[in-house]
Amino acid sequence: IMATRSRIGLRLAGDAILSVYHHWDGYPKWLGVHLVKNYTTKDQIAELLDGGDISCIDSDTNWDRQECEPHVQYYNDRGEKTEPRLDLNDYDFFINNEEYAYIFEDGKWTCYDLSHKYDDDYNPTSYIAEPVEIPSDYPKELAA
Repeated sequence: IMATRSRIGLRLAGDAILSVYHHWDGYPKWLGVHLVKNYTTKDQIAELLDGGDISCIDSDTNWDRQECEPHVQYYNDRGEKTEPRLDLNDYDFFINNEEYAYIFEDGKWTCYDLSHKYDDDYNPTSYIAEPVEIPSDYPKELAA
C-alpha cells in the first residue's frame, strides 16, 4: 500500500479555503467517490475538517491495526495536534506537495490532479492544478 497524499478543502467566503491533509488513497476513484457519496453539505464537511488531518477517511482498522467499524482515522486520535488549515487563496492551498486536492464549493466537489516544480532544496516553487473527473462509483475491484 502506498500513500497518495491529498488535501480536502471547503471554499469559504472569497478565495479562502479551510482544509486538512489526507494521507491514504487520495485518488479520485476512491477518496473522490467517498467524498461525493458521504459529504454533501457544508455542515458535514466542516465537521469532517474539524477533526484535523486524516490518515484514512474510511479506515476499518484502528491505530493498533485491530479491525473495527469503518471510521475517519484522524491523526489527533493517536495524540498528534493537527488543526484545519486556512489558506487565503488557491496558490497557498495547492502548493503543498499533495498529489490531489479536493474543494467543495457551490454545492459540489471538484478534484484537482496536482504537479509541482521544485527548487534545489525540493521546496515547491510552482504548481499545475488540472481538474479531473470524479467517477460516479468505486471501481469493481474496490467495491467488494
